[in-house]
Amino acid sequence: MSEADSAQLDVTSIRQDFPILSQTIHRDRPLIYFDNGASSQHPQIVVQAMVDCYEKTYANVHRGIHWLSEQSSEQYEHARQVLGGMIGARRHHEVIFTSGTTAGINLVAHAWGNQHLKSGDEIVLTILEHHSNIVPWQQLAERTGAIIKFVGLTAEGYLDLEGYRRLLNDRTRLVAITAVSNVLGTFTPVTEMVSLAHDAGARVLVDAAQHIPHEPVNVADWDADFVVFSGHKMVGPTGIGVLWAKEELLETMPPFLGGGSMISQVTTDGFTPGELPAKFEAGTPPIVQAIGLGAAAEYLQSMGLRAISRHERALTDLAHQELMTVEGLEILGPATRDKSGIVSFVIEGLSNQDISLFLDRQGVAIRAGHHCAMPLHDYLDIRNSCRASFYLYNTNEEVRMFVKSLKNVVAKLR
Repeated sequence: MSEADSAQLDVTSIRQDFPILSQTIHRDRPLIYFDNGASSQHPQIVVQAMVDCYEKTYANVHRGIHWLSEQSSEQYEHARQVLGGMIGARRHHEVIFTSGTTAGINLVAHAWGNQHLKSGDEIVLTILEHHSNIVPWQQLAERTGAIIKFVGLTAEGYLDLEGYRRLLNDRTRLVAITAVSNVLGTFTPVTEMVSLAHDAGARVLVDAAQHIPHEPVNVADWDADFVVFSGHKMVGPTGIGVLWAKEELLETMPPFLGGGSMISQVTTDGFTPGELPAKFEAGTPPIVQAIGLGAAAEYLQSMGLRAISRHERALTDLAHQELMTVEGLEILGPATRDKSGIVSFVIEGLSNQDISLFLDRQGVAIRAGHHCAMPLHDYLDIRNSCRASFYLYNTNEEVRMFVKSLKNVVAKLR
C-alpha cells in the first residue's frame, strides 16, 4: 500500500484544487455537488494540463517530425502509460483511447461480437446495467440472432449469484457486467463472476465507469477480457475514455473504424491495419483530452485510491444514518459495507423531480430520474429515483446540510 493510500484525505486542501466548488448559486447558496455519479468536477491541475497543451505544445500526434508534434505525441503516449499503470495493464498498447465507456462497449460489440456470435448464442447481462451496457448487446443480438439473458437481484439488493450460475451454459459466449451499479452502488463480485464465465467458455466485459475513479483496480487480478471506463467520471475531461483488452483478443479483432492512423499500408486494392493500439484509434484522436485524462489519473493516484474509497464509504455511512431520519424515505440497494459512494432513494408520495428541483434552489445538486437504468427501475417496480453520489472533495458537513435541506423540501412539498 502506498503512502497516499494509507493516509487520510485532506479534504479542505483538496477542495482548493476545484474552484467550481467554492462558488455560491441562486444568489447566496453554497454549492453542494452530489452528482458525481453522472460526471465529476475537475481539479486545476487537469485544466492547466489541457491549457498548456493548447498554448504550448499542441499539434497532431504520430504524423509530424517537427518539435510540436513530437511533444504532443510524447504527452499523449505518456497518458496511455499512466492509465495502463493505474489499472495494472501488463502492456501499454492494450490501452485503447476511445471517446468514453459507451464507445468502448460498442467497439467490442462490433469488432469482437460480430466475429464470434451467431444465432442461438447467449449473452448474459445483469439487471444493474447502464443502458450503455445493454443497448449495444441488444443491437448485436439483432444482427446475429443471439439471445440476451439477465441476472436478477436478491431481496437485499445484491446480484443473484446462484441465478447467474444457472444462466451460464455451453451457449454462453459473452458476459457483460458493471463493477458498480450507478443506481444502487452495489459492488458486483467481478473476480468470481469472471472465473465462472471463463469456466463456461465465455468472454467477459466489465463496465468499470463507476469503479475505477473510486477504488484500486488491477485488470490482471480481475482476469476480465475487456474493461471500459470514462474520463469525465474520474476528474478528467469529457470525450475521452479507455478500452483495455487482452492483447491476444485485440490482435484477432478487426478494426472498428477505418481511416487515417489505423493503417500500416493502403493500396487501391485494400489496406493492412496498423499495430496496436493504433489499429483501434482511427483519425485524429482526442489529443488534449487524453493528456487531461493522464493528468487526472496522476492526480487521483497522488491522493490514493484506497484513501478515496475510505472517505467515500464514511460519507455513505453518514448519509444512510441521516437519511433514515427523513419520514417516508426508502434507501435503495444494499447495506453501506457493500456499496460505493452512491445513495439512491425514493420518498413516499413525492415526485423525485420535484425533490431535485427544490434541493437545487437550496444549492444542492443531486440527480433525479432513471439514471440510464430503466430496466433496473422497472425491476424494482419504481419509475425513477433520487441519487446522491459522493467523491473525494465532498464533506460530512455537506451531507448534513443536504439532509437538512431535504427535510425542508419534504415539509414544503407535503
